Amino acid sequence: MSKRSRLSPDDWLRAGLDALSASGPEALKAEALARNLETTKGSFYWHFPDVPAYRQALLRFWGSEAAEVGETPADRQEAVTRLHQIIREGFGQDRGAEGAMRAWARTDPAAAETLAEIDSNRLAQMEDLLVKVGVTNPSIARLLYAAQIGMAQVSGTDETQGQEALDTLVDLVLALR
Repeated sequence: MSKRSRLSPDDWLRAGLDALSASGPEALKAEALARNLETTKGSFYWHFPDVPAYRQALLRFWGSEAAEVGETPADRQEAVTRLHQIIREGFGQDRGAEGAMRAWARTDPAAAETLAEIDSNRLAQMEDLLVKVGVTNPSIARLLYAAQIGMAQVSGTDETQGQEALDTLVDLVLALR
């Protein structure tokens, strides 16, 4: 008989991000999460007092990962490279979880608050990168960020076309400065 390792709060939170991505916020229930993790609800309640507290912990968990934007490069060429990387890949987050978080934020004030904070931090980094390359209009950062978020929604399975289009948009912005 093998002994199963004990689940940590992070295991539950990662399972919550997966469930949120797959089925939306209605999947964030103790019984459904326990079933997906092949354990009991008791394990859930060992770590979280109730589902609302779990949802708050999930927002903090995702928010702490999503908030990591990194330092602005000191060199102009490094800033251009980082800008292209962000536009192509996002901020290193699971795109499914990001999309699900955005959908959840439309109906949940706490999720909306978390997302607004993340967006604000990311926009500030994009503005810093653009200033580093000589683009000082903050609206450009907002447009590039919106294009990056939107492309994830319209690209479907062919991410290459979307990435190429976003790279072209960055090149156009850089050419116009």
